[in-house]
Amino acid sequence: MRREFLLLAAGAALAAAWGDGVGAVASAAERSVAVLQALDKVVARTSEVEAPLGRAVQFGTLRIVARACHAAPPEEPPENAAFLEIDEVDHAGQATRLYTGWMFSSTPGLAALEHPVYDIWVLACSEATPAADSAASEKPAG
Repeated sequence: MRREFLLLAAGAALAAAWGDGVGAVASAAERSVAVLQALDKVVARTSEVEAPLGRAVQFGTLRIVARACHAAPPEEPPENAAFLEIDEVDHAGQATRLYTGWMFSSTPGLAALEHPVYDIWVLACSEATPAADSAASEKPAG
């Protein structure tokens, strides 16, 4: 119950500060890439994953799609928020939705992916580099 209240409060604060979420943003800058930290708990491997908006990226059995990524302006306290959709893909190619929602860089435990093998959290929101754009376009988004 307390966790749901915190999530609602965080969502309301984000909406009040940054507009209605995916739509117009009042004081945050929309970025084109969500920079995520991914942890494979089995092998204790961390990786930095760049997820261009609207494109699927893979980490282990997880397929991650960033739908929005907002960074607070420099005069505000540091905060990045990404709206993520995370699916687990089995050996048959069937996807099961594990997470849909906002993740915040300043409070990664507030709205975390709950998974026995993987942890995903937001590090930053950035702009795509030309090299990242060409590499992402070579991978199938599926």
